[in-house]
Amino acid sequence: MAGRTQDALYSEIDLDLSWSEGELPQAQRTKHVHSLHPYLGKYVPQLVEIFLSRYFRPGQCVYDPFVGSGTTLVEANVQGLDAVGCDVSVFNCLLSRVKTTRYPMGAVELALKGVVEEVRRHGPAETVSASDWLRSWYAPRALGELLRYRELSAARLDHPTSEVAKVIASRAARSARLTPHFDLDFPREPVAEPYFCHKHKRTCRPVRESMKFLIRYTMDTVLRLRTFSSIQKPRFVHALHADARLVQLPVQPQGVITSPPYPGLIDYHEQHRYAYELLQLEDQRSKEIGAAAFGTGRAALSRYVEAMATVFANAARQLPMDAPVIIVVNDSRNLYPDILRHSGLKLEAESKRHVNRRTGRRAGEYFESVLVCRVTRS
Repeated sequence: MAGRTQDALYSEIDLDLSWSEGELPQAQRTKHVHSLHPYLGKYVPQLVEIFLSRYFRPGQCVYDPFVGSGTTLVEANVQGLDAVGCDVSVFNCLLSRVKTTRYPMGAVELALKGVVEEVRRHGPAETVSASDWLRSWYAPRALGELLRYRELSAARLDHPTSEVAKVIASRAARSARLTPHFDLDFPREPVAEPYFCHKHKRTCRPVRESMKFLIRYTMDTVLRLRTFSSIQKPRFVHALHADARLVQLPVQPQGVITSPPYPGLIDYHEQHRYAYELLQLEDQRSKEIGAAAFGTGRAALSRYVEAMATVFANAARQLPMDAPVIIVVNDSRNLYPDILRHSGLKLEAESKRHVNRRTGRRAGEYFESVLVCRVTRS
């Protein structure tokens, strides 16, 4: 897009899908359960709202083959649709389930607060049996409190509430690492000594405890779940821990809304390494598509195209003819014409949206494509 005038550039942008910070402040982008846990690489819920209103009707079912943090599932539920999602990351599926499960909030709040109080009474657990990774990234007290919370929440809570506790534990584990306050997204190594903090503009000390985070995130999680419960609909919603290239869906959706991973950008398992280590989750990073660890060389891009084409071909086989498939992607390498050609999908329309990004210490803007496709199987 270099060298083009701004007027020419913006003439191609769908302004209904592009918002400034003033038009769409963070409080709206992260409303209720959408900010239940930090997650890199998700799209804003307002995008899904518009796609659902344009291409779907209440009572239909939408599918997201890259469910991520569950944005599509949550917004589909709010608008009265059934929803099914799929992801190779067991953590993503856990987070999506917690966001969309209907809870008896009074009992859940009482149980979660009770576990935190028990952790306070019992004190930190022994850390000797923890993994080397956990012992290197946490101060002894912080790790002991997390391990005690894991132990007590598993023993005291029923299954749905224990899943909520896992999300709280993961969120607390993210904040309690031995990492600078300004570098929670991409810490490279543990920091055990005082450091100059770019966020607070002063010398800060590494975190030594987890308890304050367990308390804070218990309260915030209960508030967000309770807020969502006031608009939640009694619709079918399911997050499948499976490979989207192979998955057989339990229902037939009427279309797809998704934002696939970009090649060579994010390692989705690694960004939640603390959750995998603390909660002892199954790690399937080898099945990620386009992970940063794979790079962006010619062979990696070829594998990305083949994998994406397989995902969308598998989805197309399980959708009605002419079903809409909405793909939000920054296709800077022009890979999607080839992907769509091998997927049984026909591109009906393409528009661009302007993205302002303000996350942590990163600031910038870029453009995404919205690909509106239809199932042809031809």
